[in-house]
Amino acid sequence: MPVWNPWHGCTKISPGCLHCYVYRTDALHDKDASRVVKNRTFNLPLQKKRDGTYRLQPDENGLIYTCFSSDFFHEAADDWRHEIWDMIRLRQDATFLFITKRIHRFADCVPADWGDGYSNVHIGCTVENQDRADYRLPLFLNAPIRHRTIICEPLLERVNLSAYLSDAVCQVIAGGESGESARPCDFAWVLALRDQCKAAGVPFQFKQTGANFIKNGRCYRIPRRLQHHQARRANINYRSS
Repeated sequence: MPVWNPWHGCTKISPGCLHCYVYRTDALHDKDASRVVKNRTFNLPLQKKRDGTYRLQPDENGLIYTCFSSDFFHEAADDWRHEIWDMIRLRQDATFLFITKRIHRFADCVPADWGDGYSNVHIGCTVENQDRADYRLPLFLNAPIRHRTIICEPLLERVNLSAYLSDAVCQVIAGGESGESARPCDFAWVLALRDQCKAAGVPFQFKQTGANFIKNGRCYRIPRRLQHHQARRANINYRSS
């Protein structure tokens, strides 16, 4: 998976951040995950090999996964983001996918030539509970974005997205929380989201079970190595026709 993290670190902003994987990983190395710093890979999309081709190539779907160790719209990166937009504008051979919990900062973070959205930018908005869905999704859906995905991960409760699902949404992704202190994810919540997506004709993916997975009233402890596998085995993903 081609990943580009131009900066690292974030500050917690909502309930979904409680057991953030970046914080867990940084704690193992005595790093302060709340400190946002520019990475040495900042200009990675511009780096070329001797044959003149770009070192960072998109995956088979044309995607480069961007800023997965921070939030692309974090205010601490405001002085750097214009350089990122320049690189994204140059690399029309790839679509840059990033996920944000700060969609309320959208208008302050996009470039002057954004218009109705760059064709090679795909934005995912995280909504971990009903409160955050009802706050973030109206902002997300009203923003000029060409490609958008709703991310219900970590899914912390039953969430009703019916009012927000249309052909303006490329996909809904759901998943539980990983880590030793993970909060439980109930399969019934996941199925409810899948059914909402089917009714609206929006593709749905169950990405991972999380560490504590409830099914039929029983809680199962799922090892990290099996969380994606078990989600695939559930075979509940939906692709619209």
